[in-house]
Amino acid sequence: MNVTNPPQQEPDYPWGDTLPAPGHVLEVAPGVRWLRMSLPFALNHINLWLLRDQLDGPGGPVQGWTVVDCGIADEATRAAWAQVFASGLDGLPVLRVVVTHMHPDHIGLAHWLTHHWSRPASAGDNGFECRLWMSATDFAAARLGSRADPLMGGDAAAAFVAAHGVTDPHTLAQIRARAGHYASMVPALPATYCRLMDGGVLDMGSAQVSGRHAWHALAGHGHAPEHIALHSPALGVLLAGDMLLPRISTNISVDHLEPEANPLALFLASLDRMRALPADTLVLPSHGKPFRGLHARIDQLHRHHADRLADVMAACAHAPRTAAELLPVLFKRPLDVHQTTFAMGEAIAHLNALWHQGRLRRQREQGVYRFSPLPA
Repeated sequence: MNVTNPPQQEPDYPWGDTLPAPGHVLEVAPGVRWLRMSLPFALNHINLWLLRDQLDGPGGPVQGWTVVDCGIADEATRAAWAQVFASGLDGLPVLRVVVTHMHPDHIGLAHWLTHHWSRPASAGDNGFECRLWMSATDFAAARLGSRADPLMGGDAAAAFVAAHGVTDPHTLAQIRARAGHYASMVPALPATYCRLMDGGVLDMGSAQVSGRHAWHALAGHGHAPEHIALHSPALGVLLAGDMLLPRISTNISVDHLEPEANPLALFLASLDRMRALPADTLVLPSHGKPFRGLHARIDQLHRHHADRLADVMAACAHAPRTAAELLPVLFKRPLDVHQTTFAMGEAIAHLNALWHQGRLRRQREQGVYRFSPLPA
């Protein structure tokens, strides 16, 4: 969903409309570089980050970079990375890959990147292994998706949206046909990974450049199973992933794997934990532009979802509603099948939030869920 900010509450964009050119980088903090990759969706880009770093290697400290998020696995993204390798790394290697969460635009090329920058041991050379770092929950979910596990979609996903009111045969057929959609963008994962957990600390940076800094892992929920953002108090920077975006609201969805989930409550609670960060923190989001105004943006997102919950309550008070019947209430634009799957997930998330709050009743009639208000 789009969230329009009042002019007086628009985030501060330190770089204005300046964007890194395709295949190039832009420094946004000491030892922190910004790059953008294209995506073949309505949301047509993802921001990725390079952090100057050093790790202990077999022969002593190795200078290089940590990559944060990867882009999807397609030739255009590989070509853009090749250009970054040639001109954006100062001739240094990638030492490790950090992934905020399991969605394809973030993890798609994790296997390719770690393989590209790992060096096998040989005579006189102990080699070097570039490792993947992420949360355990999202690594497990990504493994299921990359293996095209039947649990991840296809017939089950189509049956789920049908139970929430989608009746168009063409739409249902297209959703069934998306069974391997995740695996097409995440065809492989590294066999092993290093686990990131809430409250953990990654020591990153280079004494030769801007010094070593502690980056604190902040787990967030609602958008992905166990999303990890990273905050550097010393630099005043938050690598926010998809948890905090400047112009659009993060997708908060219920899917067929956990049909009674309440991700909206989890997401809003995660945002509130971010209020502990300083108000002038530089937020580096996965989509949109770097911005300041963290606390105001959290307030905006709370108001946005409160307004959408009120819209849902009003619609259900008029007559019992399915999630599909609420799409025109929550989304004011035409939706393709890709967008419809996300939109249905969001509609169900808002219905489930009100159901868990005891404000709506959920009843299943002829195989379809409808929601109506409970007496006050």
